[in-house]
Amino acid sequence: MAEKKDYYEVLGVEKTATDDEIKSAYRKLAHKYHPDNKETGDAEKFKECSEAYTVLSDPNKRKTYDQFGSAAFDQTAGGSNPFAGSGFEGFNFNSGDFGDLNDILSSMFGFGGGRSSGSRSRGGGSSRGDDSLMRIKISFMDACLGTTISLPISYDEPCEYCQGTGAKDGTAFDTCPDCGGRGVVITQQRTIFGIMQSQSACPRCHGTGRIIKETCSHCGGRGYTHIKKTTEVKIPQGINNGQQIRLSGKGSRGANGGPNGDLYLEIVMAPHQNFERQGNDIHLTVPIDFIDVCIGTTLTVPTIYGDVEMKVPAGTQPNQIFKIRGKGVKDVRGNNYGDEFVHLNVKTPTDLNRDQKAALETFKEASKGKDSWFDKFKKAFKK
Repeated sequence: MAEKKDYYEVLGVEKTATDDEIKSAYRKLAHKYHPDNKETGDAEKFKECSEAYTVLSDPNKRKTYDQFGSAAFDQTAGGSNPFAGSGFEGFNFNSGDFGDLNDILSSMFGFGGGRSSGSRSRGGGSSRGDDSLMRIKISFMDACLGTTISLPISYDEPCEYCQGTGAKDGTAFDTCPDCGGRGVVITQQRTIFGIMQSQSACPRCHGTGRIIKETCSHCGGRGYTHIKKTTEVKIPQGINNGQQIRLSGKGSRGANGGPNGDLYLEIVMAPHQNFERQGNDIHLTVPIDFIDVCIGTTLTVPTIYGDVEMKVPAGTQPNQIFKIRGKGVKDVRGNNYGDEFVHLNVKTPTDLNRDQKAALETFKEASKGKDSWFDKFKKAFKK
């Protein structure tokens, strides 16, 4: 009689383990016991934990296992197996029935079990280069109002004389006989799961798919030329911190004559001494004398577009906020403008002269009979 197996014990998890916990436990054990691991590899234990994972990772198989145990998956039960024909007749390690198990192994050990990921390279064919990122620091006002900067950049571009092939006139090459021009070679490896295939760059042509007979004299056979130049970059009005500008074709070079990626310029906006930007709105705190909020006044207030007049009515309270419409930042994607919010910071004088003190005493005397703000507070105060 076959020895009963506790699949939960094999993976070292509780019977209440979640799918993620089961998957995580399997990944650790598979990495430890895989035959390719020269230090801790163990083919039998690897097969055992893989068998446990195929059951516990499948909701239907796990339900059957929880009810009937490993006997439900015992191929040696023959005609007496009550689960024959139900889809649980055991395991075929050379089949393709392992769901995401092969994907797990592929991510850990770099081989596949016949599944196509849909993202493999085209071998010797050309491919687009990666995008690049550069951060540029500009002033607060340049971000709000827009500007043009001169930016020194360097990048590689396909050689125009050989079309990126590295061969004279773009034709002086032969197809690599080892990879047939694909740029990759496929090797096979026998494992307990059957024959596994892996793909790597062809060592003879270094992944290009070509054997150059005569190199291009303009690029020395590299297939590209290095460019250093200063380019004018327009910074649009209203751009904000962290937003990006794309320079097409100025990123990393493509493979085998493929087009370059793009260069993205990420904006780092320097702070302003007085203005604070929140989205497309501008906030500004201005000091004002206490007498001006008492009797009212008109202030000439700075904005990012210049000074504007703002009326402060009599009786304005401390920390009151005024809005100046349309004096914020232009939306970088449209023609709408934000607003400017002016915060009043009421200042109390600390060095009154004799005349000022006398005037305030007169004001205080004239206020007799009227409750002060503190008197009103005390009357309304509840213990």
